[in-house]
Amino acid sequence: MNSYLLPILAVIIGAALAFLSKHKSTFYTKLLLSFSGAFLLALTLFELLPEVYHHLDAKETGLYIMIGILIQIILEYFSKGAEHGHLHIHKNAQQFPYLLFISLCLHSFLEGFPIHEHNDMVYGVLIHKIPIAALITTFLIKSNYSTTQIALFLGLFSIMTPLGTYISNSMMIDEHIINCINAVVIGIFFHISTTILFESSEGHKFNLSKLLAIIFGVATAYMI
Repeated sequence: MNSYLLPILAVIIGAALAFLSKHKSTFYTKLLLSFSGAFLLALTLFELLPEVYHHLDAKETGLYIMIGILIQIILEYFSKGAEHGHLHIHKNAQQFPYLLFISLCLHSFLEGFPIHEHNDMVYGVLIHKIPIAALITTFLIKSNYSTTQIALFLGLFSIMTPLGTYISNSMMIDEHIINCINAVVIGIFFHISTTILFESSEGHKFNLSKLLAIIFGVATAYMI
């Protein structure tokens, strides 16, 4: 049950953080983003990658990982990097950001596939979603979208990951196809997490707080 509830809870927590911080991107949000990037990358390396390599040919695995990276690059063309915390505010926006919504939902749907009861990937998705949901909520509020639009956006966004998990776990999909999709998701996670780690510092300057957050993220992923 946690596999389905935790991703939804992450969006709720993220939205609450956005309201508590008065819609501002805080220093702690940036640290949480760095922690989440390191945690997601480490958990992908420790949990998901060995599992996929166990079931797929090595070269085939590499191919699907590269496809995942390319898919994420394409999605970011429409989402403008929202998956790793890059959003540009457009005050008094006239049109609902449908391309942002569709790309984020597709990304969220795919990241639900590797989540199973026997692995810990749900925690990687949980930690990843909290700062992203906070930043998306801040973006929507500052862009002056209506409360109904914001609630609908966040509500649908929150259920996409559980939907991907449900389809992966419940429908009769060939195991080889599931492992291929998981390899694609690895590529998506690789791109997102490394982008977070390399771009979350202003001017790419050394930041001790960020370094500690990254180390803590990797250590936490190793211990669970």
